[in-house]
Amino acid sequence: MARPNFAACLAVVLDHEGGYSDHPSDPGGATMRGITRRVLADWRGISPWWDLPKQEVKALGLDEAREIYRARYWDAVRGDELPAGLDLAVFDFGVNSGPARAVGYLQAALGVTRDGVFGPVTLGAVQKATAEQRIPDLIRTISRRRLIFLRSLSIFAVFGAGWTRRVADTETRALAMHPRDDPSPSPNQGHDTMDVFSGYKTYIVGALMLVTAIAQIAGVDLPGLEGQSAMQLLMEGLAVVFLRKGISTGAGAS
Repeated sequence: MARPNFAACLAVVLDHEGGYSDHPSDPGGATMRGITRRVLADWRGISPWWDLPKQEVKALGLDEAREIYRARYWDAVRGDELPAGLDLAVFDFGVNSGPARAVGYLQAALGVTRDGVFGPVTLGAVQKATAEQRIPDLIRTISRRRLIFLRSLSIFAVFGAGWTRRVADTETRALAMHPRDDPSPSPNQGHDTMDVFSGYKTYIVGALMLVTAIAQIAGVDLPGLEGQSAMQLLMEGLAVVFLRKGISTGAGAS
């Protein structure tokens, strides 16, 4: 699995979330750095949540926000155990729409039971997808289905443009985070030396055929190759030397 990628993923999330907002159409209400008033109150043990003044939300510092993101979102989607790139796709989705929903969409993309809880079955499916090099496809699938979900919300008309940009940006950055696999060996890799040798061997045989043919024509008593006459050897030797298209090394292949 990939190395922990929390800091890089959090930077993307914070870039998406921005600073303080309190949009009347946003069900999250007062929000700072993507942390809502309700979440912050629960984090601080304040109940009911509306007893937390909005000013406290507005004053939320980066260090506390980072702790909340790690405990309530990153750990909830088991970000440290996800491959680079997939961790961002699931984490950002979880911040935007809830960790359980993000995990559920990951499970659906993996083809395992969708219960929103990241357990050993889900982890095993992620590891299998990693081994099969399917992580980029998972990132694209989750991003596409995430946008379909957002479009189904009644407030999409208000926030849809921003959400669409966010999903597209997350997908792009997630794919960029995922390490590319080492290129597969060329079909000719490991065979070039043999091809070169085989090519030169052919020319050597052709040259010997010509020498033998010329010697026989000059009256030197040399045995023909496989009982062939001097003229046959001459014609075949010329064909080998001058009609061969070249040594097969793979150079210049498109």
